[in-house]
Amino acid sequence: MNTEGLVEVVLPGKVEPEGLQIRHGAVPTAGPGQVVIRMEATGVSFAEQQMRRGRYYDQPRFPFVPGYDLVGTVLATGEGVDPGLAGIRVAALLKVGGWASHVLVDAADVVPVPAGIGAAEAETLVVNGITAWQMLHRKARVRAGDTVVVHGANGGVGSVLVQLAQAAGARVIGTASERHHDALRERGVAPVDYRAGDVAARIRELAPRGVAAVFDHVGGRGIVDSWRLLAPGGTLVSYGSASTRDDEGSKQWPVLKLLGRVWMWNALPNRRRAYFFNVWAGRALAKNRFRARLRTDLTQVFAALQRGEVSAQIAAQLPLTRAADAMRLAESGTVAGKVVLNP
Repeated sequence: MNTEGLVEVVLPGKVEPEGLQIRHGAVPTAGPGQVVIRMEATGVSFAEQQMRRGRYYDQPRFPFVPGYDLVGTVLATGEGVDPGLAGIRVAALLKVGGWASHVLVDAADVVPVPAGIGAAEAETLVVNGITAWQMLHRKARVRAGDTVVVHGANGGVGSVLVQLAQAAGARVIGTASERHHDALRERGVAPVDYRAGDVAARIRELAPRGVAAVFDHVGGRGIVDSWRLLAPGGTLVSYGSASTRDDEGSKQWPVLKLLGRVWMWNALPNRRRAYFFNVWAGRALAKNRFRARLRTDLTQVFAALQRGEVSAQIAAQLPLTRAADAMRLAESGTVAGKVVLNP
């Protein structure tokens, strides 16, 4: 039936990017409730950079195929799945498994990509778009006239957050290294150099009364500064611990420490809230609700792209077999946007 073969990238253990392996095999067959997607675009996200160091807090055992999300066309449908899905371009959030030419996914987990949006464009907005949308609208509930702080405003999630916040009518203060400041100013963001001394003091000069929300992917000690920047009624959304990327020791500890702080802050009678955001929260308990919310939110993100409120930032596109180069490039910190892998 199918003359194509399967090509996938395997993470065999804690390795440098060059240690990634290419494996060939047979294209999977769709079981009941499943679809086979022919991958058109998948990406390198912060999660894979953590996984190759063995530092992503709930990664599977080695060896496994990484790949947090993907966009592709449904090639085959299993029993109980609408056969009309075949030939449709879809996106899926997976956590692992996306770095492959053909991927088996539960049909309930795929979200249609509107016509007119390219595969690589859509790919830049799957995990980054859902993360940004849910933090902004479901956690911080940002409104027109609010001032918000986005740390890493030029990053994958940060750049989407900036645009969605502006589309909601918020004023954005963004931290980034100096070389990104002109680009941020052109976008109407007030830039702050995160390397230049007291970042919190510089943000306070721009927002003396405090801010409505801070989005912090850095974690570590700086999270306390982020909390102190909040105005009464403000929300801190922490969504990672980039500051501990190269640390040794327990991969759970930075997350547990953050969760402890968040719990303590929320217990205080101070009219401010803190969240540790995890895009997978709620999936184990209420799978259908999780899927419905994901579909709703990603559909909103794609609509924002179509309206021109969000732009897809593609840093580079490389073939799947050059995953090592793609990871090196993504980790170099020299590119803006998402490094995308194509089959």
